[in-house]
Amino acid sequence: MSAVLKGVAQSALQNIAFVPMQAEDLDAILILEERIYAFPWSRGNFTDSLSAGYSAWVCHAAGGMAGYAIIMMVVDEAHLLNISIRSELQRQGLGTMFLEHLCAVARGHGAVRMFLEVRASNRSGRALYARYSFAQIGRRRGYYAGHSGREDAIVMKMEL
Repeated sequence: MSAVLKGVAQSALQNIAFVPMQAEDLDAILILEERIYAFPWSRGNFTDSLSAGYSAWVCHAAGGMAGYAIIMMVVDEAHLLNISIRSELQRQGLGTMFLEHLCAVARGHGAVRMFLEVRASNRSGRALYARYSFAQIGRRRGYYAGHSGREDAIVMKMEL
């Protein structure tokens, strides 16, 4: 890792704030979403999540928006729909810190377990979730759009 990037990561880890997502955040979120993903969520996906009252969060670090996440709460279960960290800040611990925050939020809403889907090809995401005690419980065939057809999702669960 370059000294400059290492300095950014260290700064990011010292000045972190998790705040509820607002409609005013969507322009910046969409820019990050398009930079991170080949098949990004649309403005409508985010707007619908906010309108539905999902637990939506923004992570501020390194002098700006570092990431965002959305959890759908259903009775005593949480479904992590999206968690994203700005590309240049990935693999620096922010994803883990954000996931810890989201689990605390879910527990605060009475959730006893959390579910998520992750692309089968997303090795780093799957490794993060496995380190955080998520276990694979299934596979959704053709769940995600892909460059050459559809891609499977790995369904994971963690007891909170």
